[in-house]
Amino acid sequence: MKLVTMALACLLLAGLWLPDADGRSMHVSSSNCCFVFAEKRIPQHIIQCYKPTSSSCFHKGLIIKLKGGRETCVSDSATWVKRYLKTAKPCRVKT
Repeated sequence: MKLVTMALACLLLAGLWLPDADGRSMHVSSSNCCFVFAEKRIPQHIIQCYKPTSSSCFHKGLIIKLKGGRETCVSDSATWVKRYLKTAKPCRVKT
């Protein structure tokens, strides 16, 4: 009987150990959300295109694709980003 009690206690603790799962994190790929934003201005000549974060993400911003294939996140409220968006092109959606 003690073994069954111990097993149930372990299962209960394992269930509590799992990270909080709100509805957002269950349906949004982490590649569509930003958790850390670049603080410094990014030179426009190395930016290829941009795409907004998913509407389900906790933090809103833009994902900027750089030459070489890297991506970084920036705040869409930054002054340099607002200026960049006037002439920038959005990334094409792959179908």
